Amino acid sequence: TLAKVYKLPTIITTSASDGPNGPIMPIVTNLLPDATIVHRPGEINAWDNKDFVTAVKNTGRKKLLIAGISTEVCLAFAALSAKEDGYDVYAVIDASGTWNKIVEDAAIARMVQVGIKPITWVAVGAELLGDWRSELGQEHAQLMGDHLPFSANNISGYLAAKGQ
Repeated sequence: TLAKVYKLPTIITTSASDGPNGPIMPIVTNLLPDATIVHRPGEINAWDNKDFVTAVKNTGRKKLLIAGISTEVCLAFAALSAKEDGYDVYAVIDASGTWNKIVEDAAIARMVQVGIKPITWVAVGAELLGDWRSELGQEHAQLMGDHLPFSANNISGYLAAKGQ
């Protein structure tokens, strides 16, 4: 994940993990073993949980990348609240989900109206990388190749041209 490659402070949270939302998926905690985990007892908006807000404040960051299981609830509610508290918020749309395009569009429109910036994980990665010659360029390229077929094709072509 980008968070791992770029060593971004990461907070993982779930509402009522022993209830209808279920526990945090093991693939998430396995990929990000150093992430802060906040188990909320039921608040739908993560920002309504003081431990979550404290964890965010403890990162020292004012620019937040937020994603959630549900674009219109998990992502939007936390993003709207963080923006209201003065954070510069980026909503990672394709790292979040919902059941149809209309719902997603409504959530994006709601967030954009208050200055939240919709973005995709590929764009986040490109902004973080900045230059393929970076020391993380190769690791970033591998991540892209692992998750995007078009990028894997580019990498294969590059390696073939180098005779590898």
